[in-house]
Amino acid sequence: MKDFLLPVPSVDEQLLGLALTDGTAHTGEQIVMKTLIIIPTYNEAENLRPLLDAIFSHISETDILIVDDNSPDGTGTLADQIHEENPRVHVMHRAGKLGLGTAYIAGFKYAIEHHYDAAFEMDADFSHDPRYLPDFLREIEHADLVIGSRYVQGGDTPDWSFLRRFISSGGNIFARFMLGLPIHDCTAGFRCYRRSVLENIDLDTIQSQGYAFQVELVYRVRQHGFKIVETPIIFMDRREGKSKMSRKIFIEGFLWVVKARFSKQFKQLRTSSQTTMRQEGAINSTSEEFPSIANK
Repeated sequence: MKDFLLPVPSVDEQLLGLALTDGTAHTGEQIVMKTLIIIPTYNEAENLRPLLDAIFSHISETDILIVDDNSPDGTGTLADQIHEENPRVHVMHRAGKLGLGTAYIAGFKYAIEHHYDAAFEMDADFSHDPRYLPDFLREIEHADLVIGSRYVQGGDTPDWSFLRRFISSGGNIFARFMLGLPIHDCTAGFRCYRRSVLENIDLDTIQSQGYAFQVELVYRVRQHGFKIVETPIIFMDRREGKSKMSRKIFIEGFLWVVKARFSKQFKQLRTSSQTTMRQEGAINSTSEEFPSIANK
């Protein structure tokens, strides 16, 4: 497979904060982006090896971090075995089932400490198809956060019932309206962040889980004026095992949006956003690419 090659940023791009970090390897006039795919696991032994094989078939020059919450089915042990076979696969063991959000926070911190240029969020159950990874890498060339979206043109959820689709799309519309987010899929969990984003959104103060975790991260990224792009994905139901989504997680997401909407920070952000958009022109809500709302 080919390396992920990015054009050398111009001086203007560097001044805007869009250039890659110093840890990026330079080859002639091109730059090789150092990427990490973070995959939280709990009882994913049936999916793990096929998933990693699929990832490497689409992007061979990436590292993967498995964050395992002491899975009773031996997922962590299997991950250690795969690490021995392939040093690009790293494993982080945690004491118990501590939640998806904290798993990603731990992975983000690992990405920062090891100087990766970009870090992915990705599920272990094949609902996030590895075939879309090259699309993310193309988009992250000119964005700070790339979201794999079910609700832009080309995206879909073909396995879902009408009720599940209604609840998910309704939740996203609610979050967009309440928080003023020009994002079609605020709750999507298939994402790619530049390291500079992760370094600036204060990871230690994030406590939400599930839907709320994803909405909060989008909210913080926009709050800091970073550029967000959505790329379409077809979201499929998991191949093996049991879904970990629950009514409690959904309700937590709803309550977090309401709380954030009436917070002091939101009011300050909204005032700043309106001022910036008057200066730079309104955001086109029908576009899949959303410009920064503030200078970086």
